[in-house]
Amino acid sequence: MKQRVAIVQRDIAWRDVDANLKALEQMLEGVDADVVVLSEMFQTGFVTEPEGVSDCGSTLCWMQRMAAKMDAAIVGSVSVKAGDDHYNRMYFVKPDGGVEWYDKHHLFSVGGEHLRYKAGAERKVVSWRGVRYFLAVCYDLRFPVWSRQRGDYDAILYVALWPKPRREVWRTLLRARAIENQAYAVGVNRIGCEPGLEYSGDSAVVDYCGRDVVDMASREGVAIVELDVVALQHFREKFNVSADADNFEIK
Repeated sequence: MKQRVAIVQRDIAWRDVDANLKALEQMLEGVDADVVVLSEMFQTGFVTEPEGVSDCGSTLCWMQRMAAKMDAAIVGSVSVKAGDDHYNRMYFVKPDGGVEWYDKHHLFSVGGEHLRYKAGAERKVVSWRGVRYFLAVCYDLRFPVWSRQRGDYDAILYVALWPKPRREVWRTLLRARAIENQAYAVGVNRIGCEPGLEYSGDSAVVDYCGRDVVDMASREGVAIVELDVVALQHFREKFNVSADADNFEIK
């Protein structure tokens, strides 16, 4: 079984929700995929001061509308306010309007994210059209225990805003997570600049052997790939690294 995944790499208009959503609608026109993956905070850029731009439902409604229009799952993280707390929330929105989400667990304290956002506490795997996706956001990529495959997923979706000075870390760890977990790793980053930061993109899909299925480098656009889950399962059966894995628990 194969599933089509579209990754979207673009320059984000700083804190301009309307402009970003309109630009995405244009980019996604005519795209045919089962899953469409956007970046981290695709509607604002990386806001560590979320007041005034955190979503109270309008961006989620937009994702639901787009998912229904495209007959695809739409995935990306959004700065949201829930009660008195702000979260960096990764939504997985289905065409029927159903929503599953993951709240970013590893907040980027170096950039002050932990001062305004509350960390999520639970891992999240979503099953969609026969493929199991593990949801993760940016800084989570640095923590292999959190992303460890325990027979529960086929692909990792990493949405990120990962700055250019650390691009080789992004590229290296994305491939490492794919290899060690014998899973597809889908990483979506942005290009362009925001106050004090520059981004090189490097959005990519890496297969379970660490080979690039696609690498977008620094170009803006949409790339569509096929994930071959049957081939993945056969590879795991033939070269069953998980049988020798260490036991552990995440607390």
